[in-house]
Amino acid sequence: MNFLSYLIIGISLGSVYAIIALGYTMVYGIAKMLNFAHGDIIMIGAYVAFFALTRFGLSAIPATIGAIVICTLLGITVEKLAYKPLRSASSLAVLITAIGVSYFLQNGAQLVFGNDTKVFPNLTNNGAFSLFGGQLSISYVTLMTIAVCLLIMAGLVLFINHTKTGMAMRACSEDRDAARLMGINVDRTISITFAIGSGLAAIASMLLCMTYPSVYPMMGSMPGIKAFTAAVFGGIGSIPGALLGGILLGIIETLSKVYLSTQLSDAIVFSVLIVILLIRPTGLLGHKVNEKV
Repeated sequence: MNFLSYLIIGISLGSVYAIIALGYTMVYGIAKMLNFAHGDIIMIGAYVAFFALTRFGLSAIPATIGAIVICTLLGITVEKLAYKPLRSASSLAVLITAIGVSYFLQNGAQLVFGNDTKVFPNLTNNGAFSLFGGQLSISYVTLMTIAVCLLIMAGLVLFINHTKTGMAMRACSEDRDAARLMGINVDRTISITFAIGSGLAAIASMLLCMTYPSVYPMMGSMPGIKAFTAAVFGGIGSIPGALLGGILLGIIETLSKVYLSTQLSDAIVFSVLIVILLIRPTGLLGHKVNEKV
């Protein structure tokens, strides 16, 4: 039963990584850029939710909605001010800009909120669901995290495949110039992509804070890096790949901490990624794209 319990915890942690990885993989799939400021948007969402719960006395759902709205607006603003002017610039220029935006958000949070760690309120009273006569206990946060991840994944797949905006996103992903010639507003489509990714970051921040109840300016850095690793692991640009990569990464990290070493678990996670990329450079569900030059 212990192994099954650890496996479920790993799936729950991986579900958070998968939700964050969706933001990376959607932006890369459509805008062909790596938004390394994505992890810091998670941090902003956590602060918004924290103050909504503690200072304004809101319940969990209004606090989550507020975090989604603020993060969505922040994502759109960052895209308009920082990335849109570099639409035709080199990949290196965009990458450096993304790192600069990340540092700007981190230092801005330190100035506004301070460096001290804030304790996120307990929203579930540590409730748990018992199975097999109490031999297996699963927390409500774990179950909710997995359920939210699956709902988001199903909703995104339906949105991408069955809506006009989703079809525009797929067209931009294939060929932005051709999509523009067909009348698709590429800039608007990219902005919507950033909005969706940033909104998902806010949801991930709530789930993350409910699991690890600490809020501080650097809190989004490591989950952001691991979620990016999950996106690459599963095949960056692939939505199912983000889910698969995130869950596998969460399971590997959890089992590594339990059975091998807590100190070396992160190294093991990144080592597995290196091995996968050596064997399959496009990731588990990625596919090779041939370009004519």
